[in-house]
Amino acid sequence: MNILLNNFSTNFNTSPFQSIKNEDYKPAILKLIEDTKLEIEAIVNNTETPTFENTIEVLEFSGQQLDRVTSIFFNLNSAETNDELQKIAQDISPILTEFGNDITLNEALFKKVKHVYDNKDRFNLNTEQSTLLDKKYKSFSRNGANLSEDKKQQLRAIDKQLASLKLKFGENILAETNAFEMLITNEVDLSGLPEGAIEAAKQLAESKNKDGWLITLDYPSYIPFMTYADNRALRKKLAIAFGAKGFKNDKLDNQQHVLDIARLRFERANLLGYNTHAHFVLEERMAQTPEKVNSFLQDLLVKAKPAALREFAQLEQFAKELDNIDQLEKWDSAYYSEKLKQKLFNLDDEQLKPYFKLENVIDGAFQVANKLFGLQFKKIDTIDKYHEDVMTYEVLDENNQLVSIFYADFFPRAGKRNGAWMTSYKPQFIKDGINQRPHISNVCNFTKPTKSKPSLLTFNEVTTLFHEFGHGLHGMLANTTYPSLSGTSVFWDFVELPSQVLENWCYEREALELFAKHYETGEIIPMDLVQKIKESATFQEGMQTLRQLSFGLLDMSWHGVNPSDITNVKQHENKTFENTNLYPDVKENCMSTAFAHIFQGGYSSGYYSYKWAEVLDADAFDYFKEKGIFNKDVATKFKDNVLSKGGTDNPMVLYKRFRGQEPKPEALLKRAGLIK
Repeated sequence: MNILLNNFSTNFNTSPFQSIKNEDYKPAILKLIEDTKLEIEAIVNNTETPTFENTIEVLEFSGQQLDRVTSIFFNLNSAETNDELQKIAQDISPILTEFGNDITLNEALFKKVKHVYDNKDRFNLNTEQSTLLDKKYKSFSRNGANLSEDKKQQLRAIDKQLASLKLKFGENILAETNAFEMLITNEVDLSGLPEGAIEAAKQLAESKNKDGWLITLDYPSYIPFMTYADNRALRKKLAIAFGAKGFKNDKLDNQQHVLDIARLRFERANLLGYNTHAHFVLEERMAQTPEKVNSFLQDLLVKAKPAALREFAQLEQFAKELDNIDQLEKWDSAYYSEKLKQKLFNLDDEQLKPYFKLENVIDGAFQVANKLFGLQFKKIDTIDKYHEDVMTYEVLDENNQLVSIFYADFFPRAGKRNGAWMTSYKPQFIKDGINQRPHISNVCNFTKPTKSKPSLLTFNEVTTLFHEFGHGLHGMLANTTYPSLSGTSVFWDFVELPSQVLENWCYEREALELFAKHYETGEIIPMDLVQKIKESATFQEGMQTLRQLSFGLLDMSWHGVNPSDITNVKQHENKTFENTNLYPDVKENCMSTAFAHIFQGGYSSGYYSYKWAEVLDADAFDYFKEKGIFNKDVATKFKDNVLSKGGTDNPMVLYKRFRGQEPKPEALLKRAGLIK
């Protein structure tokens, strides 16, 4: 019997990971597509006059089991994949894309949706219902429902190609990451590396039956080496390998995929009547137009570049004085920045790491959530996991009512892509009077415990954990009627507000005292270190801002123009980076061929949203600082107007309800030290 075709009768209705076999996925998904088609037919064949209830609501709740099964499948394809899963993904992605088009290009169904949309004033809809109706109508109109039959067929063909290309792009990056290993056999080459990084490298080598120390492109291995290793030649080797992913003119090359994805997105936008892919995407964002995004990025660039140039000159001078380096290269960046930070602030990550044992940081995030929103996190072992590293929690409110199930998956492995993300295995929604609670997951890649040390996080990893946990809270505290408006289903340039605002607590003494305790002595982090963390928070902020802006500008350069004339990915990239480059170009490296955020994930024409959300988060945290970082009234306003509301209303309306005003960029610029 195929477990995926049952309503999951597991504890808390959780995903039955241990009972799923790879061969279950494709037949289950094909069967559930057919079941969903019958649900759609029932809407089309209903002879009653179309209403919000018999058309829009029924459509919203159709295909629920299909959604659950595909979310399990694609989440595991990111967090615990293998060759077999990747093959299934290549098979079913075009099928699911075709099915999605079957719905949005169904003329009879669109006619009914359009009837409700055209007569919406008669239905006395509340805000959430109006938003859902608008979203459903646009899901048709923005996906070709108004096109002629031949253009609909063109659209279908483009969507199928894109689904396959994006998957292949991601698979190539993962394969490249897994394929590279730098085995060090001479202990001298480990000079500068912290003891924990050396031990982790030794353990990794032993796990693969190799003598020596193994360094890989996984972040917990790559970052410490680039930051601390004294051997400049090995840093160069590692940096070039990292930057050359998808750019070697071999079977894992992504250059043609980049060109094809950009071209197909442009053609798709044109078919739908938009100038570019960015015009299409930004219609459904707070920023609204490519012109506004470019203006936003350029405005920040003008403010950040003078600071970035000063900081870079300071770094060059420092490297020259320290090691007689005549030309700073990209593989010198983290190394000399860390040494300069140590000199200026007498602070380095190795000093801080003992205070950031992973378990304590997780507990700290939980305590912050408890103080702000009254949440309790109870570890449970009564539900299935997809890997032994995963930790599972029941999340309860102040009345011991279930808020969410939470999965935490924090260590790298071969089947997991790099980076950090939040996702969901089951959405929140209200149906038949029952508030179905969500199942949320945070996935990261932190250093595993070694034989002698627990997992100790860098401060950057601490903020990453809080960042993803902020997304997690957005999912956990969702409280809407409709699943497609729930949790993180918001405008893309609003989605980073909950994640980025939570990072601010990592810099506050009141919060750090809750969890920053020495893993051996239990001593709370000394206040002089907290002060140094705060002082160093704006260290090289100009350079960091320039880097983020360069990624946003690269994204817009692929998606805010007609890309048909771009034939050379590297040349195009170099031209785009002309105004933001600080370091010399590395000819073997290319950013675009491994830029998964925009070519595989959901950030195409949206990378600017990290900076956009920083304006929101700095302004929002200013409010907390003004009233107290654990002020219950402010926290409740944030929960009630932002976290629980999902995409039920315009984000600026929600933000103003929380804050009482529109966000001002001054808070960000001040925090970044770019204005006084």
